[in-house]
Amino acid sequence: MTVTTQRTSSQDSVVARLDAATTALDGPFAALDLQSLDANAADLARRAAGTKIRVASKSVRVRAVLERVLGAGLTGSGAYADSEGAGAFQGIMAYSLREAIWLVRSGARDVLMGYPTVDRAALAELVADPLLRDSITLMVDGDGQLDVVAATGSTDVRVCLDIDASLRIGPVHLGVRRSPLRSPADAAALARVASDRGFRVVGVMFYEAQIAGLPDSSPAVRLVKKASAAELSSRRGAVVDAVTAVVGRLEIVNSGGTGSLEVSSADPAVTEVTAGSGLFVPTLFDRYRAFTPRPAMFFALDAVRRPSPKIATLFSGGYIASGPAGATRVPTPVWPAGLKLLRNEGAGEVQTPVTGLAASALRIGDRVWFRHAKAGELCERFTQVHLVDADGTAVAVPTYRGEGQCFG
Repeated sequence: MTVTTQRTSSQDSVVARLDAATTALDGPFAALDLQSLDANAADLARRAAGTKIRVASKSVRVRAVLERVLGAGLTGSGAYADSEGAGAFQGIMAYSLREAIWLVRSGARDVLMGYPTVDRAALAELVADPLLRDSITLMVDGDGQLDVVAATGSTDVRVCLDIDASLRIGPVHLGVRRSPLRSPADAAALARVASDRGFRVVGVMFYEAQIAGLPDSSPAVRLVKKASAAELSSRRGAVVDAVTAVVGRLEIVNSGGTGSLEVSSADPAVTEVTAGSGLFVPTLFDRYRAFTPRPAMFFALDAVRRPSPKIATLFSGGYIASGPAGATRVPTPVWPAGLKLLRNEGAGEVQTPVTGLAASALRIGDRVWFRHAKAGELCERFTQVHLVDADGTAVAVPTYRGEGQCFG
């Protein structure tokens, strides 16, 4: 399947600004437009309508960007605070316990694990440190995860229950395969077991991937998303009531994602929503009706050879996103306009050929700009990102990789 250029006039102006600010750099490199980042953050805050937004770190993976959103101490008083100093963005959803520990050591004080962990060394470090125990909330969905934590010698840790938020219509399962917990009774039973064993049950989480992660590509999709939102709203409230009856008032009722902030934040049972991809806006978020995408993160490759008059070959570029293999997971050339990947080669490990109307004009050493399919995953390919401000100034900051961190 051919992957073609995605274009908007605003995107062209952003890339032109990035290109002008990075003329001295050699590719490949990544650049982030701060004006677009700020606009995206403000739009996320608008869509959340006053509900706290927890930042999904897996969709960022640049500590300097987390600090811009959350504040230098990663504590929720960043560039997007309201007139009373309260941040629209508060707290982090981490994807690795080692990452969560590193972030707390960097100043964060509210880190929710988005996924369970069985990292015994990291768990031992967690239970041995009162600051870590009070700052990090583990995610669990069964007895087995509780057993792994208990094997460290302590259960005095904060835990959140991951509840299945998928839509089921008969034998059809719409959504991701995450938790075995689904009903209020299931959730209450695990809450009781965890509490009896000494765990601090502080919250529940619902990630409705079939709403948040599914573009509005057709009327049928929109209908399914609406039906799923209605079903989940009813079940979510019942789950919260059931768990509250066992452990008392919950600190955390987390839901949503970039694609479903309005839906999740409208539910009075929800205390916070999560977003991360909406800061960078990769190509997978181009077809949502709830918001206008403002791509902020791009990467640049240099042309290194001309195998034919209609093809230019670029160095590197095979930054394939996770998920089902296919055209939606490959990077997309966006500037200059009129480029596309070759059907039989795509984006390669060490070289990426492009063709199309603009390819014949590319010379050796010319630059081509791309967008990645997913947000933070691009940062695993670079040790730094160049932050470009509205005035054209550029500052290089390290990614997680650039800080010597690789969390899987």
